[in-house]
This record gives sequence, C-alpha cells and structure tokens, in this order.
Amino acid sequence: MHITGSILVTGGAGFIGSHTVVELLAAGREVVVLDNFCNAKPSVLPRIRTLAGRDFTFQEGDVCDKGTLESVFRKHDIGAVIHFAGLKAVGESTRLPLDYYRNNLSGTIGLLETMQAFGCRNLVFSSSATVYGDPAEVPIRESFPLSATNPYGRSKLMVEDLCRDLAASEAGWRIALLRYFNPVGAHPSGLLGEDPQGIPNNLMPYLLQVAAGQRPFLEVFGQDYPTPDGSGVRDYLHVVDLAKGHLAALGALHGLQGAVPINLGTGKGYSVLEMIQALERTVGHPIPWRFGPRRPGDIAQCYADPTRAQELLGWRAVLDLDCMCRDGWNWQQSGAVAQI
Repeated sequence: MHITGSILVTGGAGFIGSHTVVELLAAGREVVVLDNFCNAKPSVLPRIRTLAGRDFTFQEGDVCDKGTLESVFRKHDIGAVIHFAGLKAVGESTRLPLDYYRNNLSGTIGLLETMQAFGCRNLVFSSSATVYGDPAEVPIRESFPLSATNPYGRSKLMVEDLCRDLAASEAGWRIALLRYFNPVGAHPSGLLGEDPQGIPNNLMPYLLQVAAGQRPFLEVFGQDYPTPDGSGVRDYLHVVDLAKGHLAALGALHGLQGAVPINLGTGKGYSVLEMIQALERTVGHPIPWRFGPRRPGDIAQCYADPTRAQELLGWRAVLDLDCMCRDGWNWQQSGAVAQI
C-alpha cells in the first residue's frame, strides 16, 4: 500500500527537517512544511526550493496550536506526517523543563489528535538515542532497556510511550520511531547545514567554529572514560544519510504494525579526539583543544546496532567520516551560515 497525499513535515525548516524535505521533493512527493522558526530561519525555504528544483507548501505556525494543525489538515490531503518539531538542547531542558514538556509532549498530543480526527494513521517520529540512557553495553539494539537522564530525553521517551499506547488502542496506526544517534555534516552543496543559535551544544558545530577561528579552542569533556583514548565515543551520522533514512521509513510504513523503534546510526563509534584529528585532515591545520572535566550526565560510549534499519527499511549509512567533515567544513566556509 503506497501512501498517497501530501507529506506534512513539522519542523521542516530545521537542520534535519530541511535536508529531509529536499529528499522528499527529489523523490517526487508533495510536501507541506509547518515551522514556527523558533530554531530555524525563513531563508532556508528558498534554499530548499533551489536544491530540489521544485516548490512545496509552507505554513508558518506552532505545532502546539491545534487550530493551525486543523487548518493544515483541512486544506491539504495529508497522507503521512514526519514529526521533527520540538525543542532539542539537553542542557537547556534541565533549566526549562516545562518548556520542553509543553512543546515536545503537548505538541505531539495535539498532532496525534488531529491526525486521528482526519483519518491519517501514518507517522515517522524524530526520536533519539538518548532514550537508552547510559547503556550497559554497545552496540545498542532497539530491545535494550529504556531510560533518560534529562528532560529532553524523557520527553522523547514519553512521546514514544504515547505512540505505543495509541497504536495498541486503535488498529491501523503505522509509526516508525526513529532513534537517531549523532547527526553531523551538511548538504554537499553548501546551501543547507546546522546553524546553532548561540554557543553550540554539540561537538561538530563547535569544532567547526574553532577550526574557523570563531572560538579559541575546544574543551574536551573528560579524559578518563573507559575508551581507547579516554575521550567519549559517539556514533556520528551524516545528515544526508539521516534524511534518506526518513524517506526509507516513509516507504516502509505500510509494512509496519503499531509503533516500531528503529536505530539510525552507522554502527561505528568515533572518539572526540578522533573527530578532532579527522577535521584537522580536512582543514589542513591543527585545531586547538584541551581537556576539561567530565560533564554531568555524559556517558562513555554510545553507538548503534543498525541491523533493524537495514532489515525493515532497506537503509544503511553510506557517507563516511571524511564526507561528514568535508561537507561540514564546506558549509562553515561557504558564507551561507552568515546569510541564513
């Protein structure tokens, strides 16, 4: 059963959302983007059109506004939803837990209620590897115990529980719970990439800013983890591979029953020091860094077992670390960041 109708992409102007919209348009899908620009900028929209060579419908609005959601569903024949909209900074979530629960939980409840009212039962949800907490072992499989160490992670886990409960209560729901590992890189064109507001929370955008001379050095949090070089190990995934994972999930929804968790990662972990060395190879000069203390809540290592994604979606990551560094640096250097 092929999904007909338009694909609603909430948060479609954001980092992962914008790359996914490009892939959807390239695949010939009709797309409706809903975004309130709380973590994105309007100048992303013409760039998506340039890259795709096609237009799409844009609705400015908040996923927490039920009236806006109902208006979108009334105006458009929505066949499936890819749900990115939500707040996503771990540190901020510990300071502003109510904001995170209001946006990430209430927004999703309103979306699911609207989907239910309009007879749309197909959902691809942007979850996170944070739902595994501090895993007892790696690589991480979908069957591992779930927990969370901060309000952001708990909000993702609660939405997963919501989806599982909804699917158990009513037949016909097909929900892919995509648990991302660490998205990095940028579109190879240099037109789309990550543009974090203020001080970046994640390693790669911070490292790129240090490499570009915008920040004095990178502080590596912790040098005594039980890893090969003492620094934390993560599964870094090119954002274009991740976007294609959403396209694959959309195509596989008809074969899913209920709410199914699926890891999206490469299956390989890189340490912070390995990431510094890889980017140094790309930029051709040393990047200043120094060790600092561990950050509370950080874990030693986290990388995926991506077997289920290959089995259920026919998807696997193909872009390597050199591509991630090259495309990220290209974006950083392109001047596009300043124009966004």
